[in-house]
Amino acid sequence: MLSTELSSVYQSFCDGAGVLGNIFAFGLYLSPLSTFNRIIRNRSTEQFSGMPYIYGLLNCLICCWYGMPIVKSGIILVATVNSVGTVFQLVYLSIFISYAERAVKMRMLALLIAVFVLFVSIVVVSLSLFDYNGRQLFVGYLSIASLIFMYGSPLIVINLVIKTKSVEFMPFNLSFATFLVSFSFTTYGVFKMDPFLYMPNGIGTMLALVQLVLYCRYKNPSEEDAEEEEEPLLAAHP
Repeated sequence: MLSTELSSVYQSFCDGAGVLGNIFAFGLYLSPLSTFNRIIRNRSTEQFSGMPYIYGLLNCLICCWYGMPIVKSGIILVATVNSVGTVFQLVYLSIFISYAERAVKMRMLALLIAVFVLFVSIVVVSLSLFDYNGRQLFVGYLSIASLIFMYGSPLIVINLVIKTKSVEFMPFNLSFATFLVSFSFTTYGVFKMDPFLYMPNGIGTMLALVQLVLYCRYKNPSEEDAEEEEEPLLAAHP
């Protein structure tokens, strides 16, 4: 009787971590809204990078596939959160590409096509060459790689942050939401005893903390820094 109650409590905490991860992820997906409002208002992507959304799309596709029962049973909350994320990433990429300069636009379209070709290849290979256990390992390792790339992608702008002593192009809400999501799914992965969940999300938690530290360091530039005249940086970098 006691073991049944403990099992029930354990499952409740496990499900709670997964549900919180889904809720925080929705906040993560909404966090770039201010960025895209600015892009639409100015009709330019300025120095904002499109790569986090490319990484985000690939990650959502791979992790959604990993959460499917045909690959790994019992983690449907991973599939739900990433299916919603796929839709958001596609919307953001559509807006980014619409307002990007021609060279950037072509590069982003090529990357978008490459993402879908890669994902279809992963699905075909995992279904045709692996049994259930092998499929779980194959897609699981890919999900680790994609999660680490996604969580680390905002660090692309680290040189810009240090050079300009400004976090204008590294929004706080994005970094904070990333921390909440990665921490929640680290906990969910620990409860599920799934290293393919808790390992990359644990790394994501640490990377998000680094971004938050950078934000705290550079959010209020000193008067000396503010008085320095810097050449405007106009080129957009995907």
